[in-house]
Amino acid sequence: MAAPNSRERRNIVFKHITLYSADAWLRPYAGYHIMDDPTSSLALNQEVHLVGTVQKIVFYAPQSGFSVLQVVVDDAHASIPVVGYSAHMSTGGKIECIGCWKQDRRYGRQFNARELRIAPPQTLEGIEKYLGSGLIEGIGPQFAKRLVHHFGERVLDVIENEPEQLEKIPGIGRKRLAAVTRAWKSQIAVKEIMVFLHSHGMGSARAVRIYRRYGNDAVRKISENPYCLTTDLYGFGFRTADGLARNLGLTMDSPMRIAAGIDHILRERAQRGHCACAEEDLIKMAGDLLEVDENRVIRCIEEGNQGGTIVVDTMDGTRSVYLRELFDSETGVASHLRRLCLRAPGHWTSSALSAFQRHLPNAQPKLTNGQRHAIETVLKSKVSIITGGPGVGKTTVLNALLRSILHSNTRVALCAPTGRAAKRLAEATGHEAKTLHRLLEFDPQSYEFRHNQNHPLAFDCVVLDEASMVDIRLMYFLLRALPDKTSLAIVGDADQLPAVGPGAVLADLIASDVVPVVRLKEIFRQSAQSYITVNAHRIQQGQMPQTINDSKSDFFLVRANDNQDIADKTIELVSERIPQRFGLNGLLEIQVLTPMNRGALGTEALNHLLQARLNPQSKTGVVLGGTRFATGDKVIQVKNDYEKEVFNGDIGRIVSISREPLVFTIDYDGRAIEYMVDEMENVKLAYATTIHKAQGCEYPAVVIPLTTQHFPLLQRDLLYTAITRGKRLVVIVGQPKAIAIAVHNDASNDRMTRLRERLANALSKVNFVDQIGK
Repeated sequence: MAAPNSRERRNIVFKHITLYSADAWLRPYAGYHIMDDPTSSLALNQEVHLVGTVQKIVFYAPQSGFSVLQVVVDDAHASIPVVGYSAHMSTGGKIECIGCWKQDRRYGRQFNARELRIAPPQTLEGIEKYLGSGLIEGIGPQFAKRLVHHFGERVLDVIENEPEQLEKIPGIGRKRLAAVTRAWKSQIAVKEIMVFLHSHGMGSARAVRIYRRYGNDAVRKISENPYCLTTDLYGFGFRTADGLARNLGLTMDSPMRIAAGIDHILRERAQRGHCACAEEDLIKMAGDLLEVDENRVIRCIEEGNQGGTIVVDTMDGTRSVYLRELFDSETGVASHLRRLCLRAPGHWTSSALSAFQRHLPNAQPKLTNGQRHAIETVLKSKVSIITGGPGVGKTTVLNALLRSILHSNTRVALCAPTGRAAKRLAEATGHEAKTLHRLLEFDPQSYEFRHNQNHPLAFDCVVLDEASMVDIRLMYFLLRALPDKTSLAIVGDADQLPAVGPGAVLADLIASDVVPVVRLKEIFRQSAQSYITVNAHRIQQGQMPQTINDSKSDFFLVRANDNQDIADKTIELVSERIPQRFGLNGLLEIQVLTPMNRGALGTEALNHLLQARLNPQSKTGVVLGGTRFATGDKVIQVKNDYEKEVFNGDIGRIVSISREPLVFTIDYDGRAIEYMVDEMENVKLAYATTIHKAQGCEYPAVVIPLTTQHFPLLQRDLLYTAITRGKRLVVIVGQPKAIAIAVHNDASNDRMTRLRERLANALSKVNFVDQIGK
């Protein structure tokens, strides 16, 4: 079929284009629009190049550069919706849009720009709109009109090359002249930076983030070391930076490239929980990744070791390579524990023990001999650990311990790794509990903790709960802030998943045999009647969970054949069967816990299905980054935000969405926090979350979908952690084979860490390890 001629092209009209729903935060584009060249522009997913003028800025997020624009395409006079990223945006400016048309199932047809390139306008009308858009400090609409009237089409050239000519305009003044000159130079710098990044293969979204991070220094920083992107900007992978580096002319065997590859491998391993990497393995992995001779990798490791960016450590004849901060943290934990255990006696040693023995006869609830012995052990020790599974009385022991400490006028602080864990601790004890970040007073400006060895905490005793969630760095920051005389009681379940961050601190502390460990094992009668508790302990021992055909049971297995069957039954259980049978609210009281984010049974797919069933307001929500957010949605923070004091894993609900400007208000346990649109990239839906994110949390009911396709993550401690999150009800939906794989796979704690050996070397046995119970 022949391409249409010019007249035919101009007679082709677009269908009604709606970018967002009529009752959403952006008004819809309505009417009919004519495109000049439908043969190149109407084809979906085919990359095309459009040039036009910014007619209207429908939405612009300064931090992320996300833009929704109305653009009039040259020669066609067609107004089209364009979505993309730009460091700066103004109406009236010429714009080049490189991308393709997309047919969004909700928003209709829109042009998704991979790159937005801004150029100054050419017409007097466009120049006036450009200058009056507020983009340039010191020039508003009225002053822009005066400038254009006086200088005509020369005005932009005057501002750039002869700014002193602006003094001819009455009322400009030196202060305004300086502001205009400064702002214009900034615009030129931004344009040069964006052109530089685009010319080296960087898309607009990433280019904007780079500019926001480095400002006018961006070209210099990236030219000197393009691999700085991997450490300075969250989400920039090594391959992206490596592609940019190759475009800039770096050779395959450049020492900078090899050093960046080694750093990338060590950081990737740290994300999987390892503190270090065996040197032999690192050499091979780096050689494969970088496609360079291994001798060059060996030489680069030695240079990094000498320069202090990495550390090569030899222990028991094995050479391991650490990132500097992880080596300092691991050795620091060992040295500070030695300091605490050996340098000074604890404040509570005599006074708290005496208080405990005085009040023991009247203690409520009555303590067993094992619990009493556990408390006495902790009170006699400078550093100690209380561990045990569900139903063994950890909370009872902790409350009796706290009563004894407080009766002795001891200054005590309770803390936990996350906000939800701290809230649970406060509810269980009746005393204030803080997150570790709040206790140590994290300063978001300096990115440091205010409390450290030079400014220690002013407490006689610190109780740390949910210690299995604490990684090596956070434990180091806590220990260095404890004065010599402060006692530390560590509480946690060693059989749960290890921390998301690097290290296995609680497991290493227990295995090192250098501090007293109270291991509670006796399951109390009330807990023993719960199949949640019984099955948690069975799984812990490598046995399959049991169920009974009893409507009063709190643990159920629902068999399903395949992923679709599992997904359907999960949605039905949460939205209908559990609420009808047990009277629980599907949105507020039931949490779906799944091993993975991706896949048919990952958090992304399940959240989409659950949102549609549980939140009737979801249809009128706002879509950001492919996710629809609506008032009433359950959401989770996925990255620490120290300024808002909202941390990775905190769950809240969207209570309102204001439209102009777009602001989301999220309630976290009674705290209303506002989010601008660009801050929402750290928020995800939370109808379903990963099991890792659920650490430290408890829910009235949990539903756990399991399939053999989860095989890489089917591990005993993962299933154990998921089950112990449920207080009143646990339902596993899936294939029995998947459950069996998880129960019998006990290999997940195999993290590369040398803390156990360092503790053994740093401390002779301070006290003893006590086994309490059966």
